[in-house]
Parts: sequence; structure tokens; C-alpha cells
Amino acid sequence: MKRSIALLSKLPEDACTLNSSINTTQNLKHFVSVGDVETRALDLLPKAVKGYYASGADDENTLHRNRKAFASYLIRPKILVDVTTLNTKTSIRFDAKNVYNFDYPIGIAPSAFHCMAHPEGEIATARAAGETGTPMICSTLGTTRIEDIAASSPPGTTLWYQLYVYKDRRITEHLVKRAIAAGFRALVLTVDAPTMGRRRADERNGFELPSHLRMANFDSETLGRTFQGDTGKSGFGDYVKSMFDLSLTWDDLRWLVEFSQIPVIVKGVLRGCDAKKSIEYGAKGIIVSNHGGRQVDHAPSTIEALPEVVKAVNGAVPVFLDGGIRAGTDIYKAIALGADMVFIGRPALYGLTVGGSDGVKHVLNLLRTEFDYAMRLSCTPSINAIRATPNLVVHESYFAKL
Repeated sequence: MKRSIALLSKLPEDACTLNSSINTTQNLKHFVSVGDVETRALDLLPKAVKGYYASGADDENTLHRNRKAFASYLIRPKILVDVTTLNTKTSIRFDAKNVYNFDYPIGIAPSAFHCMAHPEGEIATARAAGETGTPMICSTLGTTRIEDIAASSPPGTTLWYQLYVYKDRRITEHLVKRAIAAGFRALVLTVDAPTMGRRRADERNGFELPSHLRMANFDSETLGRTFQGDTGKSGFGDYVKSMFDLSLTWDDLRWLVEFSQIPVIVKGVLRGCDAKKSIEYGAKGIIVSNHGGRQVDHAPSTIEALPEVVKAVNGAVPVFLDGGIRAGTDIYKAIALGADMVFIGRPALYGLTVGGSDGVKHVLNLLRTEFDYAMRLSCTPSINAIRATPNLVVHESYFAKL
């Protein structure tokens, strides 16, 4: 482990040397918050990799808004309720054939290039997901083949497959068929990325996938490698401009729903009207997401957009949320405002960086523990109790109206 990050980025060893004792459960206990894990991970990662994982689009207004907005929502605790026993279980129902039960309403969001964080990459993340009963959405742009992720995951691991649509529709069709054959149980169509947002850190760093890594779900060198980066030019950004389908429309969503044999979830929804239309075109789930603040800047945070989407969906399909979650209270607020489950992206990558599979599990367990505390201290001993309590979580402006 000591030289893994240095090797991954072909940098001098002293640029990113890991403490060989970090990857132990005992030492992971020193990280008592997701923020602790994030700080350590950003210290360990090489500049270009750190920039890719951590940055947002343009001025990064939306990136920071995702975090700040959670603080503007306040919990109004109940009192005098027996919280000896908690029930954190949640059920996700897409249709009669696709019902899932999880111990906690927390999943792992899709993110690219896990092998830049740890040599085992997506396999380590999936192992952590399976061993904790956490659903994982695997990215089209993974550095491990989806077949290998599925084959190496613990039995019963819930894997969904995130999909970008390429200009050559045959590529997309092939990816869908492979995901279904490998045992992935839902498709997650990302709709907020006809092209990638302009990420200045990637341009400054000339970001490209390290030379010994590739996007493993593609056989050809052209599809499997980012373009060459240079100062002022992101090789990954140029790849996306060249490969992704800018003409994606509602008809393409209908096509995917009809082509797929498994439920299709639409990821990247911020408007209630778009959520309703997604359902009309066959979506079985909605993910409220702004791509971690990496697409259009000055968009609303996901927690701000959530209530409108929940109201529009009105229970027709599950509503999920990602973006900005760093604490159990963030998860609590999202559930209280109507989300069925939340997904974490960067925190999982930071856990992977610091401690491999154990690091990802540590992040998940930190969030679970903090979620437990929020439930007990707010006297809501079950997910149903959270959802059934009116005005349990309110925007801070609520108190100005009293």
C-alpha cells in the first residue's frame, strides 16, 4: 500500500507516499468523521487526481452550495419518545419484481476511475458495499470491467449500472447487454451530462487517465483512454466532447426503457416537471443530483431541489439524492424531506484512498453511526417515524415566519 498512489499516477514516490499502517481497522478508528477521512485523502492524493476528484465546475458555486445548503435546514427534535430500539431499515420498490430491502438508506453513487485512489479500485469499493449490505452504482467509466466487479463482489451485493450514452448507439447497447448479463439489477441513466462541465482544475493540471490505467469497459484503445491532456486542456474533457451524445432527448429515454430488461433510474433531475416526465417515459426511479457540482455552475443544491421533486413524484417511484452529504444529519434531513435513500460519491472515494475496502466501510459506518445518533436525539426511532413527523426538518426561514 505504501507506494500505491505514487505508482498509480507515475509520480515520484515522495510526492504521494502513503503511511503503510493506514490501511488497518485500528488506525482507521482515528478518523472520527467523514471530514477527517477527506482531509487525509486529499493529503495523500497527487495533485491531478485530487483535482479531478474534488473539483467542481467553473467558480464551484454549486459544489460548495451542496454542502452549505444542508446547514440551512434545521432539525426540530421531538421529545419523550422511547428510542431504545431503532429501525433504520428501508425498502425500495421499483415494481413487483424489483423490491430491495436495506439496513440503512445509504448507497454508493457512481464515480469514475477508482483505481486512481487504490490499486483494487472498484473491486475494493464493491467488496465494502457487499459486506455492509449497501447498494453500489458502478460507473460506465470505471477502471475495472463490470464483469470483474460482479464476479468478485460478495454474494447478494446489490449492483446497479450507471450509463452514459455514446454517439455510437451500438456501444451503449453493448454496455447494457453486458451489465444485464453480469447480474446488474438496474440501469442509472445520467441525463445531466450531454458533455462535461468545464472543470478548471482539470484544465490547469492537464488531467488525463494515468498511462497504466484505462476505462476497462471498452476494448478499443480509442474508447478506453482519455485524450492526452496538457496545461490548459483536460484530456478527459476532450474525450467526453468527442464521444458523448449531445443529441440525447426524451425519446432516447423511452428507447432505453424499452431496450432494457431491468428498471431504468434517471439521474440528474433538479425540476419537478422533469421528474414527472421521466416517469411518463418509463423511469422507475429518480435521482436528484447536480453531478456533485461538476456540471452547470450556479445550479441549486440537491437538498434545495429535493422537496419540489418529491412533491411532483408523489410516491409514484422512489426518489434518491446525492451531492454534498458528509454527515449522518445530512442523511437524516434528506429522508425527512422525502428522499427514499441517499448516495455518497466523494466520501467513498476518500475512504478508498485512505484505507481501501476497509476505508470505504469505515466511511459507511461513520455515517450510519451519526444517522443513529440523529434518530435517537430527535426521538424518531424509525424511518417511518421520520417521514410521519410534520415539519421535522425545516428551512431556517421557517422561524422568520413565526
